[in-house]
Amino acid sequence: MTIVLSTPGVEGLSEAVGALREWQHDEAPLQLHPGDLGWFWRAGAEATAAAVRTWSRDGRIVAVGLLDAPDLVRLTTAPDAQQDEELARRLAGDLAEPERGVLPAGKACVEAPTGALVRDLLFEAGWNSDEPWTPLRCDLTEPVKEPGLRTEVTGPERAHVRAAVHRASFGSPKFTDRRWHAMAAGPAYADARCLVAYDDQDNAVAAVTVWSAGPGRPGLLEPMGVHQDHRGHGHGTAICVAAAAALRRLGASSALVCTPTSNTAAVATYASAGFQPLPQRLDVSRGA
Repeated sequence: MTIVLSTPGVEGLSEAVGALREWQHDEAPLQLHPGDLGWFWRAGAEATAAAVRTWSRDGRIVAVGLLDAPDLVRLTTAPDAQQDEELARRLAGDLAEPERGVLPAGKACVEAPTGALVRDLLFEAGWNSDEPWTPLRCDLTEPVKEPGLRTEVTGPERAHVRAAVHRASFGSPKFTDRRWHAMAAGPAYADARCLVAYDDQDNAVAAVTVWSAGPGRPGLLEPMGVHQDHRGHGHGTAICVAAAAALRRLGASSALVCTPTSNTAAVATYASAGFQPLPQRLDVSRGA
C-alpha cells in the first residue's frame, strides 16, 4: 500500500494524539508521547497542527512526527512498524528532501526511538550521532512515597501561578497563563495534570506537568522546573515524587522523563526521586 505523508490540520490532531496513546508501552524505548504534542499545544491548536506530520498506510497512521523546532523533528512509528523497511525508507527520504516539508535543507536533527530502522538508514546516508539524552523511568506498580511538600493541582483559576513558576524556573517569558489555557484546551490535556509545590512559607517553589497515555501505559513528565529563588532545598526531588504519584492515580504503569545527559543536576534529581536511568539515546543529525 502507498504511504501518504500529511500535515493533518487541527481536525486531524485528535487522531494523531490517539495513535501516540496506543503506541505507548513499558517495553518500548522512550519515544514521542502524546504529552509532547500536549505541551507543544501551548502555542495553540493551529501552530500544533502546522508542526505535526503523519504517515499513513491504507488509512492507518503508522508514524507521527513533531517539528519541535525548524530544524528538529521528533519521530516515532507504530510498534509493529519499527523495522518496516518500506516505511523506514519513506521516512528517511522525506527527512532528506526539503521540498517534502518535513525538514529544511542544511543542518537538521532527528529524534527517533533507539532501535528504529530509520535511524540505521539515516546513518547509512551520512547522518551522524548527536547529543546524548538520558531517559529515566519510575515503576508505578507500588505506591509512591510522600513528596514532603504540599502540592496542588492547577485549575484555570490558578494558571497564573503555574505559569509564573515555569518562567522563574527556565528564565523564559513565553509561558503565560494564556498559553496554559491554550494547552489545557487540547485533547492531550484530558489526561494531564499540572502540579505546583509550596514550601512551609506558602511560596510556590516548583512545578511539573504530567501526561497520561491512559491506564496501563507509561506517562510523561514534561516539563519540570524549580523556581530559581528556591533551589538547593530538594524541591525538585519532591515535585518529581508528586508527579509520579499523580500519574499513578491516573492509572499510568510507569513515569518517564528524558533530559540531556550533560544536565547532570537534572539526572541526579530524577534519580533521587526514584527514577531509574535507562540506556542513553543519541539524536541523529546532519551538518549544514
